[in-house]
Amino acid sequence: MNLLEVRDLTASYGVAQALFGVTLDIAEGEVVALMGRNGMGKTTTVKAICRMIASSGTLRLGGVDLHPLPSHKAARLGIGLAPEGRRCFRDLTVEENLIAAARTGDWTSTSIGDLFPRLAERKNQLAGSLSGGEQQMLAIGRALMTNPRLLILDEATEGLAPIIRQEIWAAVARLKQETGTAILLIDKSVRELSQVADRAVILARGQTVWSGAFGEMSADISERYIGV
Repeated sequence: MNLLEVRDLTASYGVAQALFGVTLDIAEGEVVALMGRNGMGKTTTVKAICRMIASSGTLRLGGVDLHPLPSHKAARLGIGLAPEGRRCFRDLTVEENLIAAARTGDWTSTSIGDLFPRLAERKNQLAGSLSGGEQQMLAIGRALMTNPRLLILDEATEGLAPIIRQEIWAAVARLKQETGTAILLIDKSVRELSQVADRAVILARGQTVWSGAFGEMSADISERYIGV
């Protein structure tokens, strides 16, 4: 059974419809890339999954219908989100940011420090004083501290220096190899995604236009729906 099941998902911002039929599945332990050009509905899909925006269609996590749930209850079912834009608690330390999100499980501040040594070195530093890349690591660490069944990384490497991007992609690869956490990745880096993603789902104008094994994505499909 799929961990996440999304079928014919629709959503609107007021009178403006943003999703017109998104379909995707994620199995336990699977890494899926959600792709498409800017404005095609990727972040809106994430908001619908996390119950930050009203939606209709099939939306289940572990067989449980997410539609009636507020966002905090959806999170308790096992959804961990590292949102676009990082959004750390700037006036709290690294350690306090991690503890604020903690739920019982394998992920602790110690294991987060093992995944991201920079965070261990700066555990007593205010989050607002971290570099952008370090704040992104903290956002991922905070999501992991909820010990999720599904980890969602929304543009986790956007605008970061190449060396930081490499550290984050290495962490994602390690999560895939060493944990059973399912991961939904939203990113534009086709080359890096190809190294970690099992499958890809491509959105255009708020609906799914292609899905399949990442290695089966043709150059024509990539150019048509992802290329600039």
